[in-house]
Order: sequence, then structure tokens, then C-alpha cells
Amino acid sequence: MADNKQNPFKDLGKLIKEAPPNLKTKVMNDVATAKLIMDLASLFTLNVKEVLSGMFKTRRKN
Repeated sequence: MADNKQNPFKDLGKLIKEAPPNLKTKVMNDVATAKLIMDLASLFTLNVKEVLSGMFKTRRKN
């Protein structure tokens, strides 16, 4: 039953083909877009903890 299955780890040492240039460009653009979205998200959500703690923190009067 297990004799019919091919071992995928034997294919790891084989020659890797070069990707087409248009596919490389598309992947790099997608990566750049994802990085931009992650940077913008961290910019707007980075200080949420400090803002919320500042809003709900009770201050003592001396």
C-alpha cells in the first residue's frame, strides 16, 4: 500500500528551475504591497495600548 507513494524529499536535491521574469516581478510587487500594509497597520495600531491606558487611568490629586 505505501509502495506506490513517491518520496517528496528525494526531489529536494534536483536542479531548481529559474522563474519567469514576469512572475518574479509580480511576486516582488505583492511582497512590497504586503510589507506596506503591515507597516501602515503597525503605524496606526502601535500606540493603542498607551492611548487606552491613558484614557482609563485614574490620576491622583496631590
